Amino acid sequence: MKATAVRDLSLGELQTKEKELVEEIFHLKLRRATGQLANPMRRRVARRDLARIKTVLAQRAAEKGNA
Repeated sequence: MKATAVRDLSLGELQTKEKELVEEIFHLKLRRATGQLANPMRRRVARRDLARIKTVLAQRAAEKGNA
């Protein structure tokens, strides 16, 4: 997911996507530990997407605090 696509999402959509990614990362960790992970790069992509979402959420919170 590109940063521009993340910025276009609403606050509710960002929070939902954040929860989904946290669950996905958890399940990917379990699959990796048991040796069932077919695409190890998916874990990296999911972690980076989560970081992008958390960054945008923090930026919006800071903007709301300054306003």
